Amino acid sequence: MKIKIVNKSKHPLPNYATALAAGMDLRANLEEPIELFPLERSLIPTGVYIQLPEGFEAQIRPRSGLAVKHGVSIVNAPGTIDADYRGEIRVVLVNLSNEIFTVNDGERICQMVIAKHERIEWNEVDVLDETERGEGGFGHTGKL
Repeated sequence: MKIKIVNKSKHPLPNYATALAAGMDLRANLEEPIELFPLERSLIPTGVYIQLPEGFEAQIRPRSGLAVKHGVSIVNAPGTIDADYRGEIRVVLVNLSNEIFTVNDGERICQMVIAKHERIEWNEVDVLDETERGEGGFGHTGKL
């Protein structure tokens, strides 16, 4: 699939790091480093703009390396870029660690996965079909 992209950053286009990778790394596009204090969040620009076809979204997901090594994640993970959005992709990073984390220009801050989605129409009814699970919720399948 070909996707239109405008790259106003100082960095190469997002790309897949390996042949079977699902996501592409997006990089911070900064004039100067941003310090994230513990429990602080900041909107980080990427300088990237995309035009997705109808029926697709871009999911913005945390990078596992940032999460495990530095406690940095994305507040609204996964974030969704809709097909009709034409603005810059910006990422809400949060520092969940006890130490200051510095976001540097060019740093890989998240992954972007392009995914197909469906639109639905509601079929309002009075009763739903029965299943074995029924109303069993959180943790119900872990019973011995």
